[in-house]
Parts: sequence; structure tokens; C-alpha cells
Amino acid sequence: MKTVISLQQYIKKHPKVQRAFFILLGISCLLPFFSAPLALVLGFFTAISIGNPYEIRTKKLTQLLLQFSVVGLGFGMNMDSALKAGKEGFIFTVLSIIAVLLLGFILMRLFKIERITAYLIAAGTAICGGSAIAAVAPVIKAKPGQISVALAAVFILNAAALILFPLIGHWLHLSQHQFGLWSAIAIHDTSSVVGAGSKYGTEALQIATTVKLARALWIIPLSFFSVLLFKNKEANIKIPWFIGCFVIAICLNTYVPMIQTLSLYLVSLAKAGLMLTLFLIGAGLSFKVIRTVGVKPLLFALVLWFFIAAASLLVIVGQ
Repeated sequence: MKTVISLQQYIKKHPKVQRAFFILLGISCLLPFFSAPLALVLGFFTAISIGNPYEIRTKKLTQLLLQFSVVGLGFGMNMDSALKAGKEGFIFTVLSIIAVLLLGFILMRLFKIERITAYLIAAGTAICGGSAIAAVAPVIKAKPGQISVALAAVFILNAAALILFPLIGHWLHLSQHQFGLWSAIAIHDTSSVVGAGSKYGTEALQIATTVKLARALWIIPLSFFSVLLFKNKEANIKIPWFIGCFVIAICLNTYVPMIQTLSLYLVSLAKAGLMLTLFLIGAGLSFKVIRTVGVKPLLFALVLWFFIAAASLLVIVGQ
């Protein structure tokens, strides 16, 4: 035990050694036996044991890696299947977004949580986690502290979902189709949706990714709604560009034979990028982040998440 502690102290005191260990552990996620949940857990334990020497860069790199990985996964999909999945998830998406936002308004009063923080958490739960929070925050003039609490709350539950959802799916004997649809609706961030889908199977991954990205487009109308709700006429609304690139990738894979010969390699690179993304996400989660949230915002986020997860599961299984 003393040897382990002294090794940790040695690594933390020597930045070059710390960086080398961090990079080595990140690269290890590319090994064939690594799964999405394992990559996330390894990132978390790396952060709490030896620290994250790239803490500032991690957030930007995580976002870029995720976006390129999602686009890469598009090269493994067919347009007909994607349109079918997107069409099926449309009604679920509309109803779930409205339900979560309404429940968020009720719980905000019940838990007595500050309005902007509650709205950010509800937006992240309703659409696509951190991406929705990042898009809505400047529109409603959220302060850095409010954004941090909302991101941390959603981030913690998002990490838990990546591990729990595949286990629940197998326990309930959900089909690939059912699990893909459920994870796209009930898991916050695209990263964990894709991670859970890849863990469950190829069909689940394709449905989960397509429905989730179609859902992410609702950031745009939600941003316009937020402008009206918070009366901020000077807001700049951001459009998620990588979703358009994802659609282009599907089109190329479906209609361009030459691209189809490269699809296997492109998808493999995308999955490798996703593993690194999940490792970096785990490396950004620490006990300090957990303490930042506070009890009330975390309970607020937990109730919202449980509601959307349970309600959507009942509807999907009942079909």
C-alpha cells in the first residue's frame, strides 16, 4: 500500500512522468478488449490517482474528438436505415423534450433552485447534455458558476448512464432496436449514447447515433425559445455543424461505391476516437467536480433523468 502511495506521489511531483503515464493510459484504451464503460472508468481513476496534467486542454480536445468520431460513424450507416430511425424517434423526441422542460419548471419551484441553473440542467436532460447547455448558456446570460453546476450535474449522471444502461438493457432483454432508441432518448450526451450503443451492438449503435443527432438539432428551436423566455434579444444562436457532416458521411457511404471500400477503416478510426473521448471525459470527472454540484441541483438532475429514462423505457417496451 505504501509503495502505491509513494508511486502516486512521485508521479504527481514529476510533470513529465505524469504526462507520460496519462498518455500511456489513454492509448491503452485503443486495445481490442477495451469497452466504452471501461475507458470512462479508467479515465476517472487516472484523474483521482495521478491527476490530469492536461485538464485545461481536455475539454476542447474532448469536444473535437467526439465530433470527428460521430462523423466517422456516419460512414458505417445507410441513408434508408438512418431516415427510418430518425422518423421513428421524432415523436418520442418532441414529447420527451416538452415533458422534461415542464417537469423541470415544476421541480425548480419544489427544490427551490435558482432559475437559470435549473433551466440549464433541464435543457441538458431534454436534448443532448453538455452541448445543449453550452448552446443555451450565452442565450440566457448564464454566469460561469451556473454553467459549471449544470455541466457537472449532467456530466455525473451521463457517466453513470454509460455503465448502467447496457446492464439494464441486457437484464430486461431489450432488442438492439429498443435499446438504441431508449439510449438516444434517455442518456444525456452524445458521447455516452454512442458509447452505450457500441457496447450493446451494431444495430443499437446506428439507431442510437442517428436518433440522438436528430434530437440534437432541437438545440436550435430551444435556443430561439430561450431568447423569448429570458428576453435576451442580443443572443447569438449556434448551429451544431458536425451533424450536417454526419449526414454527408451517410450519403457518401450510401451512394458512392469508392467510399464504401474505405468505410470499414473510417468507422474503426471513429470508434478509436470515441474510446479516447470517453477516457478524456472520465479524466475530467473528479471528486472536486462532484462536490461543486451540491445536493439540490444533483437531486433535481437525478429526478429529471429518472423520469425520462423510466417513461421512455415503458413506452418503448410497451410498443
